[in-house]
Amino acid sequence: MGKKGDLSNFERGMVVGARRASLSISQSGQLLGFSRTTISRVYKEWCEKRKTSSMRQSCGRKCLVDARGQRMGRLIQADRRATLTEITTRYNQGMQQSICEATTRTTLRRMGYNSKRPDRVPLISTTNGKKRLQVARAHQNWTVEDWKNIAWSDKSRFLLRHSDGRVRIWCKQNENMDPSCIVTTVQAGGGGVMVWGDVFLAHFRPLSTNWASFKCHGLPEHCF
Repeated sequence: MGKKGDLSNFERGMVVGARRASLSISQSGQLLGFSRTTISRVYKEWCEKRKTSSMRQSCGRKCLVDARGQRMGRLIQADRRATLTEITTRYNQGMQQSICEATTRTTLRRMGYNSKRPDRVPLISTTNGKKRLQVARAHQNWTVEDWKNIAWSDKSRFLLRHSDGRVRIWCKQNENMDPSCIVTTVQAGGGGVMVWGDVFLAHFRPLSTNWASFKCHGLPEHCF
């Protein structure tokens, strides 16, 4: 005789009233047509929290992904470069209820994921990584005075015609060939200039366009 689903506020009130009228759990269940478990649970909630309403938090359409959020997270961790379509397709494999790409996008944003270009960092091989660690350990006890004698060297390339990075512009549909909306290119990139330089804690040396002449000026004992 148990009732399926949640009880209404009125039904909860009847359960509380029956128990308050000194009816036992069995008598209340027979009178109202509810199971003993339901009678016990509803009356316990009223005694502890004075709760007489269902206050259901699952009303409306259920979210299909929240219950399986770990599955979505595993897909992202397994392939960070997967497209939205690929993530949705992989998620729906073996699932009884499928989701659309819009649901996938909303879920990923709610989980804190955003689509972005990956940050570029220098490639460090295993050998170079070990060497860097050795240098760090060898100099971990250096003082400020020791580091004042260190030169930090680097090189930079400057293109003569344009930047080789990604450039974005704002233009209307019919302005594609407007001179202000195009970037001219030449064969082999148009050439560029490579410069070398180093800097100390208190001063720096002039830039040089020739590595051989840069070394001729004399490098310090320690140069990074």
